[in-house]
Amino acid sequence: MDRISGQKRAASYLYPQIEPFDQRLLDVGDGHRIYVEQNGHASGIPVLVLHGGPGGGCSPAMRRYFDPSVYRTILFDQRGCGRSRPHASVDANTTWHLIADIERIRQVLEIDAWIVFGGSWGATLALIYAETHPERVANLVLRGVFLATQSEIDWFYGGGAGAFWPDRWQDFAGAIPEDERSDLIAAYHRRLFSGDRATEARFARQWAAWENALASIHNDGAPGDPPADYTRAFARIENHYFINKAFLQEDGQILRDLPRLKEIPGTIVQGRYDMICPPVSAWRLAEGWKRAKLLMIPQAGHALSEPGISAELVRIMDGLRL
Repeated sequence: MDRISGQKRAASYLYPQIEPFDQRLLDVGDGHRIYVEQNGHASGIPVLVLHGGPGGGCSPAMRRYFDPSVYRTILFDQRGCGRSRPHASVDANTTWHLIADIERIRQVLEIDAWIVFGGSWGATLALIYAETHPERVANLVLRGVFLATQSEIDWFYGGGAGAFWPDRWQDFAGAIPEDERSDLIAAYHRRLFSGDRATEARFARQWAAWENALASIHNDGAPGDPPADYTRAFARIENHYFINKAFLQEDGQILRDLPRLKEIPGTIVQGRYDMICPPVSAWRLAEGWKRAKLLMIPQAGHALSEPGISAELVRIMDGLRL
């Protein structure tokens, strides 16, 4: 395939769309079956792609950052979302279940070590996986870093980001009675798990709309209208993880365990104006991880689809294939 610049390829929607050469529902126990697909070159460099959320699911667009003549790209829908079943379930659905699922996928596919590529919550999961199984990670490529700390959660659900988007914040916080607004995650949790499908659907839309409105620097604030099944799984699973503090042992655990990454090289791609995952987290990560390179992208927000972020990720992956 002829090489063109990362920026030009980003503008033309990255690598051409291809269909998976392998798709399966993998039984991982606890009543869960997770959707797994493989794309590109069956004997290529293995790269695991971790989607965001938690609860976002993978999409065909995520295949397009990887040269299909070079990479064997593995994507999967994490427990409870996308094409995994049971849908929107939070039973036996924790960070540590997901880490075990990743290892299960690696073993089933007979991969010794792989590049791990993830953004937002996918970056969180990539870091925790690498700190848990460093010998299985050849390289980390991260975007829009989220370290699952209380300060990050407070920023997004406690009014910090709302100071920049007061109209959208009013929609999100105003859906909750005033006497419950001191803890919006708990207030939404009561409604997202009320057992009444209409109530759950209504508050799932509000939860997803707040995040979607802030994803891109080019967004005019309109929240969009994603499918109801998607928003219910996304909102329930994300809320479940955040009310349980990502199931980590302590606040700041990822930074605490950074010495475990001392042999792993990595690149961090961060939007300068990311409203969902503020750049200070990427900065702190790079400061403590000596083999990491931080690339701050000007005029970019959080979304994977931001042109500058897409261009840089394509360039990085093209470089790693050499």
